Amino acid sequence: MTVLPLDPAANATPAALRGFLSACRDAAAARGRAQLASISLEVDALDPLAVLESIFEPTELHFYCERPAQNFALAGAEAVLSAEAAGPDRFAAVQRFIDDTLADTIAVGDQSAPFAGPHFFSAFTFFDGVPAGAPFPAARVFVSRWQVARAGDSTVAVANLLVSPDADLDLLAEKVWRAHAKFRAFDYAAPDFSDAPPAQKISLGESGDYCAAVRRALEFIAAGELQKIVLARAKDLTAAQPLHPLRLLNGLRQRFAGCYAFSVANGRGQSFIGASPEQLLRVRGGTLLTEALAGSAGRGLTASDDAALGAALLHSEKDRREHRLVLDSIVRRLSPLGLRLEFPEKPGLLRLANVQHLHTPVRAALPAGGRLLDALARLHPTPAVGGSPRAPAVARIRELEPFPRGLYGGALGWIDARGDGEFFVGLRSALVDGARARLYAGAGIVAGSSPEKELAETELKFKAMQDALLSP
Repeated sequence: MTVLPLDPAANATPAALRGFLSACRDAAAARGRAQLASISLEVDALDPLAVLESIFEPTELHFYCERPAQNFALAGAEAVLSAEAAGPDRFAAVQRFIDDTLADTIAVGDQSAPFAGPHFFSAFTFFDGVPAGAPFPAARVFVSRWQVARAGDSTVAVANLLVSPDADLDLLAEKVWRAHAKFRAFDYAAPDFSDAPPAQKISLGESGDYCAAVRRALEFIAAGELQKIVLARAKDLTAAQPLHPLRLLNGLRQRFAGCYAFSVANGRGQSFIGASPEQLLRVRGGTLLTEALAGSAGRGLTASDDAALGAALLHSEKDRREHRLVLDSIVRRLSPLGLRLEFPEKPGLLRLANVQHLHTPVRAALPAGGRLLDALARLHPTPAVGGSPRAPAVARIRELEPFPRGLYGGALGWIDARGDGEFFVGLRSALVDGARARLYAGAGIVAGSSPEKELAETELKFKAMQDALLSP
């Protein structure tokens, strides 16, 4: 990526903007292909979700993620560039798209500011292939036309546009200047959600079928084919009127401040939303961070009850074995990349609003030439959402689950121009499609698992999305 020494804030005039775009057009003519122009500007404090609400269009791609406990939020919408991929090399294909795009990118603004510069919003489904007509492709990456992010006390707005060799500079400059003025003095003209009806449950799935699938999985484990398999359930809900995914997202981010509240739209009116507790991978400043998250228990009504549930989880042989399978898989899959992984000897507790998990943070210095997507390709799907060994577990999931997973259990996140980025797992989630919503929840099955207890665990995990959809 080429970064020009032009400060958009100090040169905030139509003439300076047109001069920058003219340089981009000259570069496009010299290289014989369009250039991505990226303009980053620090602005007064904005709420990225409020910005997304104000310009929400169901026919446009969007990506939203917020983790209130870490005080960051990121929104991007309207694809300037996008690509899709499928198959075992889909992560490599996305990396090639990123490399090719950055080779033809010209940026201005402080690229060291949090979330400055073009970001590559990405979504990978659980399986590396999806059936025809699926809501989301096996892999999609896009650069948004506009992006707003808040990190701590800093808010950065980014405008991205394609400049072709024959671009109309006056038209482009006018569009960017209007967006610049809008973000400088934003009018929070959000949609009115007050009349949006709560959903009504129409189908709760077949609990008996799930227990039968768990019993079948236990047979595979007893036969030595598997050590662990994660089996999911789906619940279908409906409402009298179309559900607005961003109204639902407001409820999720308020209830689950420690989770990734997210919305990924496909541009065809469908959105995948949720509040995921699980970070899959983060790279920042040469350091890679991931975590093992497996083994679950409920939260108590009193401090004593809660502490007792947590202590029982920490000492549960079945849950500690399940957790160790996930941790061992992370070590086994990342070590060939030359990573020296560091992690505590014993897991701790990650306490969320309605559930607590065994949790082990893992970190490593990223070697020279190491890339986030290289590590992501090796990690996904982890035993926390798939099973172990991976290949037979994934094959049995296809056999035992009577619905397509899509982005449930998938990898969602972003990569910036420096190669830093963050991905989380699509858990505690729902696919919203008009007046319908399909909710997903799963549980890890290992030797000693009880079908009835695993069913109860999925009910506990469903509660987050059910409360968001069924509340007025």
